[in-house]
Formats: sequence, structure tokens, C-alpha cells
Amino acid sequence: MSLIPLILDCDPGVDDAVALALAFGARDRLYLLGITTTAGNVALAKTTRNACLIREVAGRQDVPVHAGLAKPLVRAPISADDFHGPEGLGHYPSIEPILGPASSDAINFLIQTINSAPPNTIRLAVTGPMTNIAALIQSAPETARRLQQIVLMGGARREGGNITASAEYNIYADPEAADIVFKSGCNLIIFGLDATHQVRGTRAWVDAITALGTPIAKLAAEMLAFSNALPANLMDTAEPDQLATGAPLHDPCVIAYLLAPEAFQLRPCRIDVETESQLTRGHTAVEFRETVAGAFNANWVSKADAEAVLSLLLRYLA
Repeated sequence: MSLIPLILDCDPGVDDAVALALAFGARDRLYLLGITTTAGNVALAKTTRNACLIREVAGRQDVPVHAGLAKPLVRAPISADDFHGPEGLGHYPSIEPILGPASSDAINFLIQTINSAPPNTIRLAVTGPMTNIAALIQSAPETARRLQQIVLMGGARREGGNITASAEYNIYADPEAADIVFKSGCNLIIFGLDATHQVRGTRAWVDAITALGTPIAKLAAEMLAFSNALPANLMDTAEPDQLATGAPLHDPCVIAYLLAPEAFQLRPCRIDVETESQLTRGHTAVEFRETVAGAFNANWVSKADAEAVLSLLLRYLA
């Protein structure tokens, strides 16, 4: 089986950290061309440091990290440190990694890397606000369309939002960027909250990953345990043992799809993003009726096999 050439754009972030851990571990499936970072869950300096730190724990210093844009396209940054901790990785020690980023020009890295490969070969995984990707599309739209696929985490439909009643964080943080990506004509696979809420890092998952005993498994387990202990996630269940349900594993689903697409069900759709209204900023209007949509622009993940995701984590964090 040939390796999948992949670039991962992220804003680590506890769930980004688990996604990175999974991607770094999947040496037999993914050819990681590079990691690009953006401001999001915490400021750019911290997301970049965190990506480099996770890379170090995973022993993957062969993968370059490139820092991207430090703020949304037109708005002030909105962090999510309430959900990720002030340094972005929960209670994990925020030490400086030995090896830092290769550059602070992620957009140029994206353009050069995509253009140097044959068309329709590189996949792009996006687990944070889409600022870097929108900047790529604005700078080099034909380059972006050379990508085989963009698999991203963002949006909500049936589940409602996790920042406002209808907006998910990655879209809310930079709705203008998301709007550009959805209108780009690129091949898009979208993991909204409808899918990621089906994949929960239960206490049993934390125990199983901890038992693997590797440094990267320990880091991933600490990320899941931190998320499970947040008041917002404790309230997201009616279980007597409130940690039984577990926090959603949003970003790892993106990497899991690349490794096991058969574990997910997709529905063609049209997605439009609200950018004007303050009340519904970042709302994703997901339309499955082609007669209403006019033309589909994405595939929406409607179902996810949680046990398949756990199996991948256990395999690749070992």
C-alpha cells in the first residue's frame, strides 16, 4: 500500500495534539510532508511550540513545522484556552522543544510543496481555523485546486454549535476564511460536530491508551483526560458516572478518516457560512437537497465508527 502524501494544518490544542500523535504514529500509511500552524485555540507562538513539542515526543523530527498566520483574515483572534488550558495542552508541561519551526511562512511552504508534486496527489488535513488555507486560496487558487482532497474539522448542523447556539469554534474563529474554502472548488470532506460527537474519549479509552506505555500514548491520554474533566464536557451527559461518556474527539477524526475511510459515512451537500450576522456568525448552513442547494460543494460526514477510531489510536500510539 502506497503512502498518502499529507500536510496537516493545525492549532494545537488538546484534540489537535491527539490528531498529531495519530498522524506521527501512522508511518506505514502517511507520508507527512509538513505541519503548518495557525492561531486558534491559543496564540500562534503557542500552537507552533506545541506542534514542535508533540513532534519531539513522537520522535518525528523528520517532519518540518512551519508557522502560519497569527490572526484571522479580518477579525480579532478568539482563543479557546478555556477548553485547552492557557498553554494549549491542558496540564502537560509546556517546555520548549529542542527543534523549533523550519520557517514562519506556512503559505509559501504550502504553495511550493503542492506545486512540486503531481496534481491530485497531496491531501491536506485541517484541524483549526481555516486562515492559512484561505490565504493559500487567495494567493494561489490554482495551486489549491491541485490538492487531491481537503479533509477538515469544522461546522455543525444537527448537533448545534459549541461556541454559540449554531456555530462551531473553527468556523466561528474565522468565518471569512471558511467561506473562502467552501467556495474554492476544492474536493472537501467535512467533519462537523454531527460526526465528532459520535466519537467520545471515554475513561476506558483513556485507560487503554495509557496502558500502551509509550511517551506519545501518555501525552494523548493526558489530553483526553484533561478534556473529560472540563465542566463543559461533564455537563454534556446524563450518565450517573459523568466521565463515562467522554469528551468528543473532534480533530483525531480527520486523521482517522485518512487511515480508514470505510469507518465513516459521507453525504454530498452544499455548505454556506454566515459571515455578516453577529447573532449567527459562523453558522454553517448544510443543505442535502440538490434541488435547493443548486450545486454541492462538499461531503458532510454523517456517521462515524467510534470503535474504529479507538482501534487506530491503539495501533498507532503503541
